[in-house]
Amino acid sequence: MRIAELEVRTGVSRHTLRYYEKEGLLQEVIRDGNNYRDYSETAVRRVGMVRQLKELGFSLKEIRDVMDALRSNTIDCARGAALMAEKKAAVDRRIKELREVSRMLAQEQTRLEASAAAAC
Repeated sequence: MRIAELEVRTGVSRHTLRYYEKEGLLQEVIRDGNNYRDYSETAVRRVGMVRQLKELGFSLKEIRDVMDALRSNTIDCARGAALMAEKKAAVDRRIKELREVSRMLAQEQTRLEASAAAAC
């Protein structure tokens, strides 16, 4: 598939896709005789993985390390487990923060609704 289709299927801009390729995150690219990029189905999955890992707070270097390990089937399990534990702890902290914000917003909503009802 061409970059335009990959862009549509992944929701990632062609500029970002080219950046991922340059950074070694997206290596599932074949160059045709006319020098056009041709992407496989694997590229769709890889871009999805990159997006998910970025959303979880992984750095591009960490993502590259994970991708390289997956490609070579040589992931260091102890290092991978430590990285996952670190990222999980960060996600858990963020969830706690979001729950606190949600409680505060609910209290403010209740207060404002009561105030609006009293004003009527």
